[in-house]
Amino acid sequence: MSNFMMLVHNENMKIYRRMRTWVMLGILAFMSIIIPYLFSGNGGGETTSFWEGAMLSVTFVSFLNTIFAVVIAADSVAGEFSWGTIKLLLIRPWTRSKILFSKYLSVLLFSILSTLTMILLALGTSYLLLSSTADVGMIPENMTPASYAVISWVFEYVDLFITIAIAFMVSTVFRSGALAIGLSLFILFTQGIFGMIFNPERYGWAKYILFTNMDLSQYLYVYGDGLGGMSLGFSMMILAVYYVIFMGISWYVFNKRDVAA
Repeated sequence: MSNFMMLVHNENMKIYRRMRTWVMLGILAFMSIIIPYLFSGNGGGETTSFWEGAMLSVTFVSFLNTIFAVVIAADSVAGEFSWGTIKLLLIRPWTRSKILFSKYLSVLLFSILSTLTMILLALGTSYLLLSSTADVGMIPENMTPASYAVISWVFEYVDLFITIAIAFMVSTVFRSGALAIGLSLFILFTQGIFGMIFNPERYGWAKYILFTNMDLSQYLYVYGDGLGGMSLGFSMMILAVYYVIFMGISWYVFNKRDVAA
């Protein structure tokens, strides 16, 4: 276990020693602070509530967070091939599975760090600048603002989690960071469009498509079954199946690939 933790530590060092990582975290921090400030009307905070400001800020910044996490995931494996360091890594006394898992774990840790940074700064700034008494709109009757915010942020992270898995798989299979970033961002920005085109109410098979199930926020206002008889549990199960497929492909290709070629 200690050897594996050293391997994870080594992968984390590769991420945090690069200036771009701190630039990305700095941008996330800045945007998480400035957006609540803009909502406050230069400090007034009379019309926007604390929870509403925090939720809107996280929603806006989460797009940047996803892009930055995808960049890290795409470069994790593909970068080793681009730099020619993959051979040096594989001659170490570690199995390929452990090496790949350490890379994936370091990517997940970065995504958790960036997400918590975004949420905590948005919460802190909103608490200082926005009203604690103003009404919060668009909240289901059976939820408090705090529970609604936490659930919506968990749903957003699930979307990020699956997008990272896609980027990591493409990076591992095709050894191309650019392709991994491009495909992941394509899915990020078009999932809503494809969700409307392949409506489960119109096409029964569409409820098994990845795009239809990634946006779990659709269940925040749904009591019972959603479109096409879908439910939160059903979408989670479909996402779990896709996740296992993505990770299985990554592990199979990485373990079977001839690096010397």
